[in-house]
Amino acid sequence: METIKVARLVKSEDLNHHGTLFAGRMAEWFVEACFIWGAKHTGKPENIVCVNIHGLTFTQPGNRGDVINLETRLAKVGRTSFTVYGKITKNDSHEILSDGFITFVFVDEHGNAAPHNIALEEPVDDEDIEIRKRALNLR
Repeated sequence: METIKVARLVKSEDLNHHGTLFAGRMAEWFVEACFIWGAKHTGKPENIVCVNIHGLTFTQPGNRGDVINLETRLAKVGRTSFTVYGKITKNDSHEILSDGFITFVFVDEHGNAAPHNIALEEPVDDEDIEIRKRALNLR
């Protein structure tokens, strides 16, 4: 399946008391980017519920003026749940600032888990294979 790419500009209002990107803002952008993947591929954003954010560790700060790049792709599927992998880089670097997984459940109009009909296709590259191995070990 295709990846979804989202970019965000770090502005003054996104900074913490250290003058770097607030982790809460980065987490918000991360969840939003992963949700966009699910919304696009189910066609029913109103039926998607976030149930678990699996780790989000930051290796370096984001600074005012940086462009934060979020890339998401499907990592794992169940009958009613699906897990999206997200990777965060900044500017033109390929160095990963943070990455993690989010599990969503697809629900019906009554809030009950329902089949989403997303299929996990064959891996497209070595990164896909590694992401899927990591996703199998999530709790």
